Amino acid sequence: MTDELSVVGIECWGHHGVFEHERRDGQVFVIDLTLGVDTAPAAASDDLRDTVDYGSLVDEVTAAVAREPVDLIETLATRIAGVCLLDARVEWARVTVHKPDAPIDATFADVRLTITRHRPPTSPGKGEADDE
Repeated sequence: MTDELSVVGIECWGHHGVFEHERRDGQVFVIDLTLGVDTAPAAASDDLRDTVDYGSLVDEVTAAVAREPVDLIETLATRIAGVCLLDARVEWARVTVHKPDAPIDATFADVRLTITRHRPPTSPGKGEADDE
């Protein structure tokens, strides 16, 4: 069973984009996260150590957006998904990157990209049989 934990509307500042002014001046990026997590252990124990600490995760995501610039929001979204999947309890991560100030010469509400990444399957250890 997988439950869904979401944090929506995380405002971050980054210097991402293909244009020099985007990298120089920076802009707001808004991040939405949905994580596939089994919350039953935390519900049973009522202990933060048994679940994803979304406060810490938001700090890590904000830091990931602030790190070295990339050209594409596709690259940024993949970076953020990787941060989410560092916690072994996260089975999958759906990440939406909003770029509301994208350099588009038209009136628009938002540019956004949503990706879903799954935890890679674990390799069998010594003494375990492969499923063939």
